[in-house]
Amino acid sequence: MANFSKSSVPRFSVDVYQNEYLPQGGREVNAIVTVTATGGGTLGSAVTAPHLYAPGAGPSAAVVVMVDCSGSMDYPPAKMHHARQATAAAIATLRDGVRFAVVAGTHVATEVYPGGGRLAVADAITREQARTALRRLGAGGGTAIGTWLRLAGRLLASQDVAIRHGILLTDGRNEHESPDDLAATLDACAGRFTCDARGVGTDWEVKEVTGIASALLGTADIVADPADLAADFAGMMETAMGKEVADVALRVWTPVGAGIRFVKQVAPAVEELTGRRSEAGPRAGDYPTGSWGDESRDYHLCVEVPGADIGQEMLAARVSLVVPQPDGSTQNLGAQGLVRAVWTDDLAASTAISPQVAHYTGQAELAQVIQEGLDLRKAGDSDGATTKLGRAVQLANASGNAGTAKLLSKVVDVVDAATGTVRLKAKVEEADEMTLETRSTKTVRVKK
Repeated sequence: MANFSKSSVPRFSVDVYQNEYLPQGGREVNAIVTVTATGGGTLGSAVTAPHLYAPGAGPSAAVVVMVDCSGSMDYPPAKMHHARQATAAAIATLRDGVRFAVVAGTHVATEVYPGGGRLAVADAITREQARTALRRLGAGGGTAIGTWLRLAGRLLASQDVAIRHGILLTDGRNEHESPDDLAATLDACAGRFTCDARGVGTDWEVKEVTGIASALLGTADIVADPADLAADFAGMMETAMGKEVADVALRVWTPVGAGIRFVKQVAPAVEELTGRRSEAGPRAGDYPTGSWGDESRDYHLCVEVPGADIGQEMLAARVSLVVPQPDGSTQNLGAQGLVRAVWTDDLAASTAISPQVAHYTGQAELAQVIQEGLDLRKAGDSDGATTKLGRAVQLANASGNAGTAKLLSKVVDVVDAATGTVRLKAKVEEADEMTLETRSTKTVRVKK
């Protein structure tokens, strides 16, 4: 094995937090699975083809930046100016040797740099060439985001690299293609590259932008003030450059008679994974988690097991991590976690809820009631919105989610956080409401 530096593949570990005790006949097992990636150079070329890793330089990578250039980007003109600056800041953050391209998005997708269906290799010369090309970006035309993603997908697919990533910026709604067309594009791109999506200003559709990021296992956020774009883009690219292994899947095996009720990521954000399962042999399924650098994430696993008598115990699930190989096989990353079920007549043991499970069940509910509350508010149901957003305030307060609590306080006046007593604000800034909706799935880690 080659001796790779810190920027190679990290070491993965899996920890399971649960109350394994069930009452007689009990059938539902819940566990929080914490996956942590630390350090680099521990697996190196064992995980992927050696040519995809450059000693001292990190994994090979390709990035396409998609910039909205529709007519609305000229209102105000500063928006386009800041988009150009932000793209330049992202390109400046690229590691030497990373392939990259810039796409202008309107009702069609156009290659801005380098062009010709190619990607440039980042160095001082190509960065300067890209900055020059960005000066030609102007606003005009409609918005068909699927065309941008399809072009990005073709460009990224042309590269034999370890990490493929997109960054997408839009300021408006996807008005020049149907929702079905965008959905089909996302299905086609899923698993081929990851993508972070950003909405600038307040004229875009939150569910479109968050839906793109969710489907492509990236992040979504609002940049309400265009002047903040450059810092946001540089930060996004820095994170992308820190990714060390792509296409990691959570493999869950269950014994005969047991089945998966759901699998969801619960930290750093809530992300439903149940419907993304791909079969991986007898009794096993893979759930995609995207690209990893040095980081930790939490997953909530719910397993249905056969009812059993007091004193019996069983392995309810085995969790491991795998990555695909060039020959179509998968490589196990060597980390494993076990979820157990033990039937007991000890009432205190069987009724106790794991603190980790309780915390993240609350965080998932928090994300849900915020979405429901904002939808009811938009629909004019003030009573329903007050009830849901009050519950959100109560959950945010109880779990110590100060970031979400602060966002909620821009939408409701909090009378009593502990009981969730609130009043809807008569006037709410559109940016504040959109920020709350966009960031509603962000969670806080349980206090271990």
